[in-house]
Amino acid sequence: MTLEKGTKQNPWLLKTPPQTSEYEMYKDEKDGKAILVCTVGKTVLHYDYRCIADLHDMLKRHGDWMELGSADEQKPAKEGTVEAWGRSSDNPVGGWYGLKKGLRGRFGMYVPPLLEELGLAEVEHNPKNNRMRVYDQ
Repeated sequence: MTLEKGTKQNPWLLKTPPQTSEYEMYKDEKDGKAILVCTVGKTVLHYDYRCIADLHDMLKRHGDWMELGSADEQKPAKEGTVEAWGRSSDNPVGGWYGLKKGLRGRFGMYVPPLLEELGLAEVEHNPKNNRMRVYDQ
């Protein structure tokens, strides 16, 4: 019997878009809310689990490639990027999908490869300035 993928016992094993770092993600629950746990080395980030469906929906409406634009929480995100959308007051949660204060950024680095793993989107794997889009429907 194979374990369900995306659990603490069997996390998704992913690489950053430039393919330079490995990390893992899995679905968990915190305070009654579904979250994504992202472990990068010894750093543990949390994202609202609904970011998967919300990002996929936004990309479908966008209809083209969108730059990832990953940035730490303390740095501004480039407008028009996945990172900017992941912290915008205009997204479905009205702000940050990242849940740990001080570690809420890097949405554009760690969430897009999960959408690719799940077959929901295509992500470029260049050294810099990567983009993503939904697969043609």
